[in-house]
Order: sequence, then C-alpha cells, then structure tokens
Amino acid sequence: MPHPTPTAHPLPFEHFRGGLVDDLGAPAGFPEMALSAPAVARFDELVHDLYPDAARVDPPRLQQLAAWLLSLPEEEAREELDARLNRMDELRALLDDPAWDCDDATRLRINKLLAYIDREDDLIPDRLPLLGRLDDVLLIELAWPTFAGEADEYRDFCQYRQTEHPAGTPEQQRNAWLRDRLAEIELLRQNTRMEDEHFANGRTPEGPLRVTGSPLP
Repeated sequence: MPHPTPTAHPLPFEHFRGGLVDDLGAPAGFPEMALSAPAVARFDELVHDLYPDAARVDPPRLQQLAAWLLSLPEEEAREELDARLNRMDELRALLDDPAWDCDDATRLRINKLLAYIDREDDLIPDRLPLLGRLDDVLLIELAWPTFAGEADEYRDFCQYRQTEHPAGTPEQQRNAWLRDRLAEIELLRQNTRMEDEHFANGRTPEGPLRVTGSPLP
C-alpha cells in the first residue's frame, strides 16, 4: 500500500524529470536553490528521524521538485503548498485540545516538525518567492505517515464533537467518542461474522424473485 500523504495528490518527488535548470542543477533564475550536499543531508536526517521509511532526499531530487513547482501556474503552485501547510493547523490544534490525549512520543515528533516549519532560516530561506516553503512542504509530505493516523482520528473526533455534542469534561467527551466508535466497530464485526457463517452453511444471499419459463395460458 502507498504511504499516506497529506493531500490526495502526492508530490512528484521521486519521478518528476523536467523543468528549466541552470548549470548547477538549480531551477533557472533561482541560484539560491543550488543547495549544498551537507545542508540537504541534515534535512534528510530530520526527515528520517520523523519517519524512517521515507524516501531519501538529495540535491537533484529536491531541485527537480522545485523545477516542477515553477512549471505550474502560480495560483496552482500556491494551492499545492497551502494544501499541505494547512494540515499543520490540525496538528497544532490537537496539541492544544484538552480533549485529545496525545502520547508524549507523538507530541515530541509533532513539535519537532512544527519547529522546522516555523523557522525562516531553514534549508530554503522562506523569503525566497514561492520556493521558500518548498522544503517545509516536502518535510510534511515525507514525514506524514508518522502523523496520518493521529490527524485522521482527531479530525473524526472533531466531527463527532460537532455533530453529537457530547456532554461532560473534555476527557468525558473523548471517552464518549471512543466508546461510540468501538461500538460501531463491534457491530460491523458482528455483521461480518454473521455473513461468513451464512455462506459457510452453504446458503447464498436471497435475491429478488425471478420468474422463468413460458407464461401460463
């Protein structure tokens, strides 16, 4: 199965080839993207600290990704960046939500991710037009499998809290969500088991009544 990504359309990090580059391999017109190998290596180390199974980051791949971003219409390029950066709002929210019990290890990794995102003097300076957030977005993309489960569960909890309006303390609200979701899973499991037993006994599902043969006179 492919790794979960923060949006429905993964970045073409590993397969894009194209765009205009200069003699140093940097996107044409952006000499700041002629990145040093040690700086990229430190970025790659952070990526794999957050998610060990992530793809490796090297200067050619990163520069080709920059060339891809620049090949898009500016509005579309900004949408690609914003769609991933906006997922950080969810991570910030779950850290601050008293109803969400985030374990210490996950909280530490989220804080490490956010600390990089909030820096301005990272691998690609944030002041660089359009490309300045590319390293932030790539870090989010490659490390997302670490946070996907937590983010998806928190989003589901927020929807539950908005529609069901559970009463009580924040802890009681979370427990109500967990209890109801476990009940739904158990009901699904029971229905699946009943269907399996139904087929194991040699019976087939009853379908609509079909009449065949010649009509009566």
